[in-house]
Amino acid sequence: MEMMVAVLIFSLIIVQVSDIFISGIRSQRTALASKRLLDQTSYAMEFMSRSLRMAKKQLDPPDPVCITDRANYELSAANTSIKFLNHLEGDDCQRFYLEDNKLKFEKNIVSLPLVRLDLTSGNIEITDLEFILAGGDQVNGLDGMDNDQPRVTVTMEARWKSPKPEERVKIRIQTTLSQRNLDIVY
Repeated sequence: MEMMVAVLIFSLIIVQVSDIFISGIRSQRTALASKRLLDQTSYAMEFMSRSLRMAKKQLDPPDPVCITDRANYELSAANTSIKFLNHLEGDDCQRFYLEDNKLKFEKNIVSLPLVRLDLTSGNIEITDLEFILAGGDQVNGLDGMDNDQPRVTVTMEARWKSPKPEERVKIRIQTTLSQRNLDIVY
């Protein structure tokens, strides 16, 4: 009888310790998935931020035109795509956009060779991407001669794709930036 009680107590202790161990492994998987998601989305946001800061106003448009004359940035109708001229890369026409739940980048849009890149891996699904413009002629409808430096707010929601429920994490990140080249009138 004493042996049965001892085996029962030992079994209960082993079950509890096993549950704690399994719970710890699940928590570690969730933390690792969150870290991988944050690392990749941070890289994508930093890449976009560096490029968008180097935007310059479209003056005396070349043929073919990248963006509207006297604009710094041009958004798509759904605000999920942004085009601009990158001053540091030879005034290349560049674009960031959402397609097939991936963040994509295009360079040399109006010339050849056209470069297209995925900024996120296949393990990440971008569920929401939005660009919001403030300041500059995009808001006031002026001819580019207002006194507000244009700002872009980028909001992105992403989730880690995994068959394991504990690894299905989601993140929403946002950043606001302004271009480095001042184009306001002094």
